[in-house]
Amino acid sequence: MKIIRAEHLGMCFGVKDAIALALESVEREPLTVLGDLVHNEAVLAELRAKGIRFERQSANVGTQTVMVTAHGASERVLKETRRRGLNVLEATCPLVHVAHRSLKKLVEEGFHPVVIGKRDHVEVRGMTEDLAEFDVVLVEEDISKLQERSRFGIISQTTQPIEKVRRLVQLIREGYPKSEVCFIDTVCQPTKQRQSAAVELAQKCDVVVVIGGAHSNNTHELVQTCSQFCQRVHHVQMADDLRVEWFCDDDVVGITAGTSTPDEVIQKVNEWLNNLQNKPLMRPEQILA
Repeated sequence: MKIIRAEHLGMCFGVKDAIALALESVEREPLTVLGDLVHNEAVLAELRAKGIRFERQSANVGTQTVMVTAHGASERVLKETRRRGLNVLEATCPLVHVAHRSLKKLVEEGFHPVVIGKRDHVEVRGMTEDLAEFDVVLVEEDISKLQERSRFGIISQTTQPIEKVRRLVQLIREGYPKSEVCFIDTVCQPTKQRQSAAVELAQKCDVVVVIGGAHSNNTHELVQTCSQFCQRVHHVQMADDLRVEWFCDDDVVGITAGTSTPDEVIQKVNEWLNNLQNKPLMRPEQILA
């Protein structure tokens, strides 16, 4: 069995900076994070062990200082939190800020705002909660439900695959030929790097292990991308989720990971697979049966 890693994988700078800020802050004073700082249970458990609290609503915050996650928040949420007299620390990723500013610019220029992403995702809620009207699209079927507008201004959730985003933008152009369509690419560079590296990896492998949180959007997108090029793709949160029966002796096994996956979790998965090389495994035809 041969094990290879994607060229780009794992935790991005935005997540690393958010975690570092949280750990630094809780050493000075009690800290509550508004929502999940990252979509990774291993990281969240470590932060809770350090005394960091997590709440969904600012009304439930019991500390003087509250932190906004790397996914960002709307101005409405920030104002409501400050109105309660709380100190607000912003751990919002700079590239999420870019998406917020891009959307605001489109609205100010008279475009009807369209966000490509998951409607219920915290990042998308942060982008849209301040808007009087907007649309969120994620799949092709959503585009036919758009009301025709004279001008569409489109951005994307930062963790969507860029090829998917471009395809949906093109479908909007084709579906509404009388409308002016302005698209600003807000997919972040770490996501683009991990997606392109995942494609390259999956094309070389018999099986791919994708490591990331159960609720991590970019991890789910990596799973979908790898599945286009490799028949056997497994999403795990940690090494304990791996199963011997997924692998055989002659496999080329690829490893990739979402942008909220810590290096130590990736390393433990790598070590588990290394140890598997010394064990008797099934034949390929048994796995595919």
